[in-house]
Amino acid sequence: QVQLVESGGGLVQPGGSLRLSCTASRRIGVSDTMAWYRQAPGKQREFVAAIYPNGATKYGDSAKDRFTISRDRTKSAVSLQMNSLKPDDAAVYYCNVPRLELWGQGTQITVSS
Repeated sequence: QVQLVESGGGLVQPGGSLRLSCTASRRIGVSDTMAWYRQAPGKQREFVAAIYPNGATKYGDSAKDRFTISRDRTKSAVSLQMNSLKPDDAAVYYCNVPRLELWGQGTQITVSS
């Protein structure tokens, strides 16, 4: 069965940048919408960004103007470039393929000085 694996999480200082990656075990990114969500302690799961098969993108309010989602169609991978990170961005970030109701295991982001 297809699976998603996230990577790139870790510790970053406020104002810093991180790039997350989500890789599918087989080629699905070309024809499927792919998305990123996040969940922080005590908060509900929050939409971050999505990229559609035609390349169009959508961002949640907390991500607009700071985050960029992109896709490598050949490698079936989607990335999330996160700039100007704030403490409120700290969360576990999950990759998602809505059509397959498929989620990755999550990668943790910590923003602290």
